[in-house]
Amino acid sequence: MNLNDSVTHIPSIGDLMAKRLSKLEISTIRDLLFHFPNRHEDLTTVSTIRELQPLQTTTLRVKINKIENVYTKYRKNFIKAQVEDDTGKITVIWYNQPYLTQNIKPEEIYYLSGKLGSFSNKPALISPKYEREKGEQIHTKRLVPIYPETYGVTSKWLREKIKFVLDHWIIFVPETLPDKLLVNNLPSLKNALLEIHFPTNFNRLQKAKERLAFEELFTLQLNILNQKQTWVQKRRSKPLVIDKKMLLEFIMQLPFKLTQAQKRSIDQITLDLIKDTAMNRLLQGDVGSGKTIVAAICTYLNFLNGYKTIFLAPTEILAFQHYQTIKNLFLKHKINVGLVTKSSKEIQADVLIGTHALLNVETQKLIPANLIIIDEQHKFGVEQRQKLLVDLNKLQNFTPHILSMTATPIPRTLALTFYGNLEISTIDELPAGRKKVKTFIVPKKKRNDAYKFIGKKVELGQQAFIICPLIELSETLATVKSAKDEYDKLSKETFPNLSLGLLHGRLKSKEKNQILEDLQNNKINILVATPIVEVGIDLPQATIILIETAERFGLAQLHQLRGRVGRSDLESFCLLFSENNRDVQRLKAMEKYDSGIKLAEIDLKLRGPGDLYGTLQHGQYEFKIADLNDFELVTKAKKAAEWFKSNEKGLRNFGKAIDYVHQRTNLVLPN
Repeated sequence: MNLNDSVTHIPSIGDLMAKRLSKLEISTIRDLLFHFPNRHEDLTTVSTIRELQPLQTTTLRVKINKIENVYTKYRKNFIKAQVEDDTGKITVIWYNQPYLTQNIKPEEIYYLSGKLGSFSNKPALISPKYEREKGEQIHTKRLVPIYPETYGVTSKWLREKIKFVLDHWIIFVPETLPDKLLVNNLPSLKNALLEIHFPTNFNRLQKAKERLAFEELFTLQLNILNQKQTWVQKRRSKPLVIDKKMLLEFIMQLPFKLTQAQKRSIDQITLDLIKDTAMNRLLQGDVGSGKTIVAAICTYLNFLNGYKTIFLAPTEILAFQHYQTIKNLFLKHKINVGLVTKSSKEIQADVLIGTHALLNVETQKLIPANLIIIDEQHKFGVEQRQKLLVDLNKLQNFTPHILSMTATPIPRTLALTFYGNLEISTIDELPAGRKKVKTFIVPKKKRNDAYKFIGKKVELGQQAFIICPLIELSETLATVKSAKDEYDKLSKETFPNLSLGLLHGRLKSKEKNQILEDLQNNKINILVATPIVEVGIDLPQATIILIETAERFGLAQLHQLRGRVGRSDLESFCLLFSENNRDVQRLKAMEKYDSGIKLAEIDLKLRGPGDLYGTLQHGQYEFKIADLNDFELVTKAKKAAEWFKSNEKGLRNFGKAIDYVHQRTNLVLPN
């Protein structure tokens, strides 16, 4: 028998059921064993008929006195049974299950698990689970597993098949962890599988979950170490020579002082740049923390060594913003900066800044490139980045250093897992003079007051953003504000004497650039926009951002949007409007916290990594048991993987078990 055999090897599973199981991603016997319950129903309490309480789930041990199929005059059908125990009798009702008269035999002892209701104004047990006393109970009288289901595949059916597999195939399950890692009384894989499906008690269930979660995290950490090892072995770069005098002169000429966090990040990055292994570092920092200037300094050092820099940004707005900023910084240094977007192709330059369009430029024109900077790196596909690296490596026989940047802070557990193959630098302080943006959830009745408040600030020469989730109104999302509709109403009715602008993704590049220019010159008082302004707009005079239908955004994205204001010493405000009162409690975190990392951790708990970081680009790997909020277990798994890698050769006696672990570590992580 082989765990990789098709599920059709299990009795009474034919092609039809195999097809249904495939919708649950179950095709082999191993898949069925690792199809874990999403919860367990506690049916361990066994009561007597006399002890039954209304609406309380309980289990009875009873004898079936009589069972019959009843048809009403309205042609409805139900099963009616009379049962008893030593304390009394009660009626049991099942609806629309005529086959039960064949399954449940009179004079036999059964366990019934359900709730006390009423039938014909008398107490009755309504639609309970049932199971004969003979043999082991798997549907009643225990912690009963409830599984993810699909059409034609119920939890009851899955319990029966999984129980059969456990009885007949569990002996073929190899142990996948060395004894040394089964610390803190973690059970073996066999015992964990037995207890996750049919737990003896809550304590053993928790131990089984911990063991299985640990293994998921452990295999992920192994993959991270494997990728790091491969990177070090294969990604050779051209080490930079750091001219400290030139670097210091460049920094001294900046119109502002670097923060200590920026200086620390520059030190960490330069230590990578002088190595002959390509840097693979993530620079994270809150909105407005000064990541761009750190990237510019690295670009300058790369230029001094005679190499080009490729700077990728996910949107035209952000690319244009970087282009303007870096071009101004390099004016005195005779460094040519080019912009590559759909509408602009300035290829002949020392620094190429662009959107995805830059990835379509003939690679020959990009060399010699020894530094790639990727802003908001999670918005670029792993395959796209990988292809660029491979193509450049082939042409110039070395791999560029990689500096990724993100303003969406990485929670600690994600830093150790999905971003564990990257070195991470953190800018954890804002430039001097920045004030905390005051955030308020505004009730609908105070909307007009909010508009008056915006009007007063604009009269003082300040600017405002009004953010809407959609470009145009949607019939299916009638309550969700659209940018075009709001722009029309606000221009004509609310702010007829002010200058309003409209910005969204469907505008042509020339129109976008004109709006950005008008904003910079304060020709636009209020910008109505979609979340396209999430990154890439730096307006010191912008002091208010009003976000419509805020419940449609994650906390991390709201924090990014909030970062469009408060970029000077002026007092700034973020006003949140919500159409859904149920989400107000979540939004209150925006009022309470101004830390991006704190909000990202809350978002991770509420929404998961996929929603927080797009697809997260980690392949199809999904945790079945592990919780990324469990920092302690994540840390244990990381240490265990490091020990395993250092002792891997001596552990070859695990044979197939270790091979299986390595099969599960073929994930694609961010580079």
